[in-house]
Amino acid sequence: MILIITRKELKILFGSPLAWILLALVQLVLAWIFLVHLDTFLQIQPQLMTIANPPGATETIIAPVFAMAAVVLLMITPLLTARLIAEERRNHTMTFLISAPISMIDIVLGKFLSLMIFFSVVIALVITLSMSLLVGGALDLGLLLSNVAGLFLITACFASLGLYFSCLSAHPAIAAAGALGTLLILWVLDIAAGDDSDSVTRDFSLLAHYENFNRGMIDTFDLAYFSLFILVFLVLSVRRLDKERLRG
Repeated sequence: MILIITRKELKILFGSPLAWILLALVQLVLAWIFLVHLDTFLQIQPQLMTIANPPGATETIIAPVFAMAAVVLLMITPLLTARLIAEERRNHTMTFLISAPISMIDIVLGKFLSLMIFFSVVIALVITLSMSLLVGGALDLGLLLSNVAGLFLITACFASLGLYFSCLSAHPAIAAAGALGTLLILWVLDIAAGDDSDSVTRDFSLLAHYENFNRGMIDTFDLAYFSLFILVFLVLSVRRLDKERLRG
C-alpha cells in the first residue's frame, strides 16, 4: 500500500506545474551559485598554488553549492508538504482516505516517500553539477558523498516536519506558513548561537548539524539527531491521523 500511495502522490506532484516551476527555479539558483564560485576559484587559483595543501574545487565550489541547496530546500519544502494532507481535507477526500482499509502508517510513509523521491531529483541535479568539474580536474569524493548524505538527511527532516504541519490544518496556506516559520526558527537558533559551538541552542538547529556534513565530518551525534527528528515528526503525523480516524 505504501508504494501505491507513493505512486499516486508522485503523479499528482509531477502533474502539477508547481513541482516543475520549483525544480526549474532551484536549478537556476544553484547553477548561478555554482558558476559564481567556479569563476572565483579560477581567479584565485594562482594564489592557491603558492599555499601548502590548498583547498581544492570540492571545498571552494561544491561545498558552498550544497550549503545553498540546503537553504533553498528549506524555503520550498513547506510549499510542497502543505498539500499532502491539508489539501485532502480541503477537497473533502480525507474522510475516504482514513476510512479506507489501510493503516495511517502506510499513508504517512507513502506521502513522505513521494516527497523524498522528488528531493532525490533535486539532489541528483546538484550532483550532476558537481561531477561536471571532473572534466577539468579531480574531486574529493569523500567530501562530495558527505554533502550528499547530509543534504538528503536534512531534506528528510524538512519533509517530515512539513508533513506533520499538513496534518494539523485543513488549509494548505496555513500549513505552509507554520512549517516555514518553524524551520526558520530552527535556522535562527544557529545564527543566535554565533561562534559558540557548545551552545545548547545550536544543538537544536538543523543547519548547524548539517554544517558538519558540509565540511566532510560525519558525526554519530548528527546522524542520531537527524534520525530522531525524522522519526518523531513521522510518528506525530501517524498519531494525529489515528486520532482523526477514531473521531470519525
